[in-house]
Amino acid sequence: MFERFLTFGTGPTDAVMADNAEWLDSLEYIPFLRKIGQHFSVNRMLSFESVKIRLDREQSLSFLEFNYMILQGYDFLELSRRAACRLQLGGSDQWGNIVNGIELARRVDGTQVYGLTTPLLTTADGGKMGKTEKGAVWLNADQLAPYDYWQFWRNTADGDVGRFLRLFTDTPLDEVARLENLPGSEINEAKKVLADAATAMLHGPEAAREAAETARKTFEQGSAGDALPTLKVDGQISIVVALTALGFAPSNGEARRKIAEGAVRLNGVAITDPSFAISLEEGKPLKLSLGKKKHGILTC
Repeated sequence: MFERFLTFGTGPTDAVMADNAEWLDSLEYIPFLRKIGQHFSVNRMLSFESVKIRLDREQSLSFLEFNYMILQGYDFLELSRRAACRLQLGGSDQWGNIVNGIELARRVDGTQVYGLTTPLLTTADGGKMGKTEKGAVWLNADQLAPYDYWQFWRNTADGDVGRFLRLFTDTPLDEVARLENLPGSEINEAKKVLADAATAMLHGPEAAREAAETARKTFEQGSAGDALPTLKVDGQISIVVALTALGFAPSNGEARRKIAEGAVRLNGVAITDPSFAISLEEGKPLKLSLGKKKHGILTC
């Protein structure tokens, strides 16, 4: 429910980051329903595609989720009042919420505001690329290390390589056409070009080179590169805790499940006991792996 918004003024330095907690935290429920709720038609809300799909599929739709469009509409009203925001941009799945905000601003304040949506970025299998989806990619290095960012693009599905090269890199179009038509396993070279270009654009050429070299050492030579995520341990650590600390599993329960499936290896040796404790010696790092694509270094 709580979001941050980047608003722009007319000058080159007029961008402001706003947090909707500033106005939502102080709302009183009954007055809010009286002042704002009266402007929303339940019939209209049920007609929006995002709601209809959930109902048609008989998927659970909580009251909290149903109220999201009211709160987002109110966000637009507050941004209009506080920052003279007149345009809201979003993905096409946000169209209904944005329209609600446009109508609310007109009815309450008589202000004309606008919405602009763009098609959602999807993968070849129709999946949405976004922070709520499994495997979401983050631009901030604190959220996703440059090596993991490089790996994200390196693991692109064959059918997405050409489109992603066009969308996310400055690779010349004739070169993209050549790369996306590489036969068989040669398409992996195109994926490396995508990973290099996307990582260099965000984190710089040196980070891209380091990530590529780490991947080469890890997958082609079986050794560990310098860019792998590293966890410093004080002598001993539970393998479950190590997996979650490295970001390989979102929870201890998920880590245990992966261990039980035989997907976890320590220096190439499968570990199937969730109670296993990893002991380290100074100067002797260990490589912890989850599946074929996630690797990290444990040091003492």
